[in-house]
Amino acid sequence: MASSRKSTAKAKPEQGRSPSKLPHSDQYASIGDPKAIGVALSGGLDSVVLLHSIAQAYAAQKTRPAIYAFHIHHGLQKAADDWLLFCQSFAEQCGAIFDFRLLHMDTQTEAGNMEARARVARYEALVELCDYYAVDDLLLAHHQNDQAETVLLQLLRGAGVAGLSGMPVSRAIGSANITLWRPLLQLSRAELEAYAREHELVWVEDPSNRSSKYRRNAIRKSVLPKLEAIQPGATANLARSADLLGQAQQLLDRLALIDAKGIWEKKTGMLRSTPLLELAQSDRPAANNVLRYWLKTAGLVMPSFERLQAWWLDLQHARSDAQLEWEHDACRIRLWRGLLQVDTSPTQDGNSPASGDWVFVPISGNSKKPGLPAEWVAEAKKAHAIEFKQRAGSERLQCAEHGPRKTLKNLYQEHAVPPWQRQAPLLYIEGELIAVAGVGVSYPHLVAKGKRVLPEWRALQAGVIPKTL
Repeated sequence: MASSRKSTAKAKPEQGRSPSKLPHSDQYASIGDPKAIGVALSGGLDSVVLLHSIAQAYAAQKTRPAIYAFHIHHGLQKAADDWLLFCQSFAEQCGAIFDFRLLHMDTQTEAGNMEARARVARYEALVELCDYYAVDDLLLAHHQNDQAETVLLQLLRGAGVAGLSGMPVSRAIGSANITLWRPLLQLSRAELEAYAREHELVWVEDPSNRSSKYRRNAIRKSVLPKLEAIQPGATANLARSADLLGQAQQLLDRLALIDAKGIWEKKTGMLRSTPLLELAQSDRPAANNVLRYWLKTAGLVMPSFERLQAWWLDLQHARSDAQLEWEHDACRIRLWRGLLQVDTSPTQDGNSPASGDWVFVPISGNSKKPGLPAEWVAEAKKAHAIEFKQRAGSERLQCAEHGPRKTLKNLYQEHAVPPWQRQAPLLYIEGELIAVAGVGVSYPHLVAKGKRVLPEWRALQAGVIPKTL
């Protein structure tokens, strides 16, 4: 095992202790009958117990799903490389397929809440791994104590029902059909430790968990023990309150969908600012509920009361053609052309080129969709005749069969491409402009028969570096 002695913990069996109530197949019955399961494996007690128990629960079944262990390497701790090797070894012991992603978190130059940015990048990396392995069910090891800590943190922030409802047992994440599960939410850390003792499991200890400079750690080490002394069962009661508030939030979500009619464009995921403001003027609580529900569907945390009030003031004083930008939960919320939208792409200033790459996606032979001749593109690659260029200002492109060649300025406006999405490099082949991100492909170069490919701009996923193990 690669972990150092100081960062590794082992649970020794206790004589005369009754077996824990943990892991059997019923614990994961709500997941259904998946073909593949992904487990987020950090190497800590919680995720080690989760992976081991999942492997045990399905070991006796004839149709055992493929189990994947996904590790996210943040690089924020000196022992992170050792943790990765530990997780790989433990996954192999459990019969799980192991893979990982590296996150680049620049603590010197990146502004904002490091914890929030790390959380967003971690979920993006996990979704990427699920997409790659066709995993529809991703399991996280949050437990009852985590839920109680979350409730107290949200209380301190002055959160409403959405924040106080804590972490849900399951929710959809990513653009694909991926469901995130937290099957251990009803179990306390003490019960997880009991399971680890029974099976003599070893895990790693993150030294940052001992630091009281983080609010969650301070609540875990100082507040919850005192609450338990005052009221035994306080941790379980806080978690139960979160569950009850979650049920109340479901009703508020239904109401938000009713009030959002004519405001929320489900196809684009954007909010119309004018009818939203009209609702706020007549019924502020209803407008707040719509806005919070919209943020929830985007996977963002709930804003504080002060932040929400500041947003309303900005919207009320904005001109009809105004552009607003708010930093929130390591993302940007932008107002453009009267529409509010969430932007999760890497931060770009107005003159910096966007991060990403042009890729050529093959078109099925049965498809009638036109594309570029595959042979022509292949020959251009060999001749190094494919170039990415920044916009100079005089480019024109014909996107329609009978349409004229138009300036990129006009095309960007027609296709409603926001200014911050116009920095992707232009695609040239043999000196001719072929494709513009968000706009389209040069129509005269398209063919409807034979092997074809279609150029597609893919923005770089923030914070994720390809695996190098």
